[in-house]
Order: sequence, then C-alpha cells, then structure tokens
Amino acid sequence: MKSQEETLEEWCRSLLQAYELEDVQVDVNAILSLAGVAAHSVVRPAAPLTTFIAGYAAGLASGAGRATDAASMDSALAVARSLAADYDAEAAGTPGE
Repeated sequence: MKSQEETLEEWCRSLLQAYELEDVQVDVNAILSLAGVAAHSVVRPAAPLTTFIAGYAAGLASGAGRATDAASMDSALAVARSLAADYDAEAAGTPGE
C-alpha cells in the first residue's frame, strides 16, 4: 500500500502531466502547510480557496515574466501565509506580526 506522501506525489505528477506542466516543480509540503495555516487561521474551507488563489497568482506572475516559476510560487505562498496569520491575529483582537 502506498503512503499518503507517495499518493500525493503521484497525484501531483498526474495533474502536472494533464496540464502539460511536467517541467514545473511543486513543493507539496509547502502547499499542504499553507492549507493548514489557512484552515486553522481563517476557517477550514479557506484551505482549498487559499491554495487555489495562491497558485493562480503564482501562475500569473510567472507567465508575465515577472519571476521564475519557483520564485513566483514561493512569493505567492508567503503572501497567503502572512495574510492568513494576520487574519487569525485580527480575529483574536491582537495585532499581526
């Protein structure tokens, strides 16, 4: 039986192949971590929404030539993580860091 990590890596490769993006490197753990932050800092359904929008933003930045694929993804994930953390702090009534 495959582990969850093996299954996710295989699924990621299948998706990338289906979209003809085989040369794109995806940090599955970074995306799952972002989903966790969004789910716990905002509300659970924010996880897929956050990762989708971060991915879309990364794709736009990369496609426009503003940054490499890796830099675009890193930047988009960082922005979303920061916003989610700030959202959690605001909801708790404390200023974000």
